[in-house]
Amino acid sequence: MAYIGPFLFNAVRFALGTAVILPFMFVRRRKRISSRPGVPPWKGLLAGLVLFAGASLQQAGLVYTTAGNAGFVTGLYVVIVPILGIFSGQFSGRRTWLGVFLATAGMYIMTAADSSRMASGDLIVFAGAVFWAIHIQLISRLMKRYDAIVLASVQFALCSLLSLSGAILTEKIHLSGIKLAAVPILYGGIVSVGIAYTLQVIAQKKAHPAHAAIIMSLEAVFALIGGWILLKEPLTFRGTFGGFLMLAAMMVSSTGQRRKRSTTGL
Repeated sequence: MAYIGPFLFNAVRFALGTAVILPFMFVRRRKRISSRPGVPPWKGLLAGLVLFAGASLQQAGLVYTTAGNAGFVTGLYVVIVPILGIFSGQFSGRRTWLGVFLATAGMYIMTAADSSRMASGDLIVFAGAVFWAIHIQLISRLMKRYDAIVLASVQFALCSLLSLSGAILTEKIHLSGIKLAAVPILYGGIVSVGIAYTLQVIAQKKAHPAHAAIIMSLEAVFALIGGWILLKEPLTFRGTFGGFLMLAAMMVSSTGQRRKRSTTGL
């Protein structure tokens, strides 16, 4: 963000992510590896629009709030996902709700415990969290019927185009800034979008949306560990305890799901 704006950053990295998975999509289609149909255009566009809204609102909110608050508020999608599931007839068990509680408590301890008030940007970030939750639910539904690689490529391409439009309207675009931010852009495009986001889409073929949200909330734990190893940031007791709670949340939730499947099988 020291060299380019958030819209341009998202535009370039999602374009890179699209470029990474397009060859796989064409190979799969040519060899007919997948038996699932392609995604209807309007559904792929809907997924891309929701993805763009979540990413853009999160970036905009960061201008007006602290990183700790933004991290916690964004992570609230772990609560919003099962709540949205109730309205669509998708109920979660007691272990899942316990996991939601533990994950939320862990995120608060790790990120927002030092914040004494809500900043104006927190509402913007919260709106983004709602869209992240909608995205998780939407992907779970689409993956039951359509090809994951096709869906990923369509939503990434649309998110890139919408971000580029936002950059043209609100930011100054300089190639020199893109060059200076080349390493983060390459990592964000190839690893974060091309690999991680695509794996999310593929995995949600079978993962319960609430469990997916709990597992994805572990990004806060990996951020803590990464900051300690790569940036030499101190590893505090508070951060370690918060991470422990979030790992416990994942274990509690996944154990409950395994028991449910075992009982169903009997």
